[in-house]
Amino acid sequence: MDTSLPKIDQFLATLDSAVADGSFVRLALRLPFGADETLKSVDVKPATIRGELKLSFTFHHQTRDLVQNHPPAGAIGQLKRLMEKDFRQAFLFTTAFDLQFDSQGKSPRLKHTEPTSKASASLEHDRAKARPIPAAGKAWLTELGVTGADGTVLKAAGDKFRQINRYVEILGPLLKAIPEDRLRRVVDMGSGKGYLTFAVADYLASKCMLSTEVVGVEFREDLVKFCNETAEATGVSNLSFSQGTIESFDSTGADVLIALHACDTATDDAIAKGIAAGSELIVVAPCCHKQIRREIETSNRGTELDFLMKHGIFVERQAEMVTDAMRAMILEHFGYSTKVFEFISDVHTPKNVLIVGTKTKRGKDASQLRKLADAKAFFGIRRHYLEDVVGL
Repeated sequence: MDTSLPKIDQFLATLDSAVADGSFVRLALRLPFGADETLKSVDVKPATIRGELKLSFTFHHQTRDLVQNHPPAGAIGQLKRLMEKDFRQAFLFTTAFDLQFDSQGKSPRLKHTEPTSKASASLEHDRAKARPIPAAGKAWLTELGVTGADGTVLKAAGDKFRQINRYVEILGPLLKAIPEDRLRRVVDMGSGKGYLTFAVADYLASKCMLSTEVVGVEFREDLVKFCNETAEATGVSNLSFSQGTIESFDSTGADVLIALHACDTATDDAIAKGIAAGSELIVVAPCCHKQIRREIETSNRGTELDFLMKHGIFVERQAEMVTDAMRAMILEHFGYSTKVFEFISDVHTPKNVLIVGTKTKRGKDASQLRKLADAKAFFGIRRHYLEDVVGL
């Protein structure tokens, strides 16, 4: 170390050498004093990203963390700016020694100490994420074309695998909140190829250790046959599939009602089935919103939103929001607490809104019908299809 250099440059030169010889473990910036009062600390570690060594910065703000990755040369310059303008202390940890920089007081100081750890840093950038449905060891994922025989997620199925796990991450706590004696039967309306149906059945059996019956309802007979054969072949014994329409299915005893991407009013049919069954939980991801869009477009009622509604794309989005908000009102009228939110990035699927209704003990809420009537009057909507199927 060149002791003729300023202390901050001696510190950074030591870091540069540690990165070069592989002894660098991590670095921490503490005691903030900069203009950004939300920035509390910064941690830096080495990481191999796409085959190149980078220094990965995690900026810890008051309400969020931000990550930046820099090549070592650029990282040194970034650290110097942070140490001069934002933090009074810096701690360098290597396998040979620790070095502390402290700029408090009249002049900066350096302090060498024995290494906190002699173990080399892991260069893994992304830790393996603990998923509710892991890729390995799930034969049904292989049969559904999500993973290969070795349990590796297929390149073309990455989005589907993330989508499956995001569904289960959301559903898991909701399912666990239901007492076991009121979680005897889950019905997935419009189950399609059964990705989520299999995932829910697997999660309930392997993670929750429950013998809950899971039923997928699907109109296409070939898919029902395929899914039943797959469930039997892969040992998912608590799962079966039934051929038929959502409208005709007898939902009696459905403690949980799921419908993902049931088109247009089929989502309303599914919600109505859940309400009729007194389901503890109703979860739907709507697809298409044609019925209310037609109502809005044919109403010829001028509103303050006409400047938006002259553009087709805004009419479509407005129809989606109005349709789903009204669905939430009707659920709340029947004693459900509701949440409407985006459950997965639209990078993976544009059908990314989830409506969750959780049954409460408060009974019907007539005020929701008044709000529904006001909304219909404002948009010129005569009837919401869900009103008809629930008998309002």
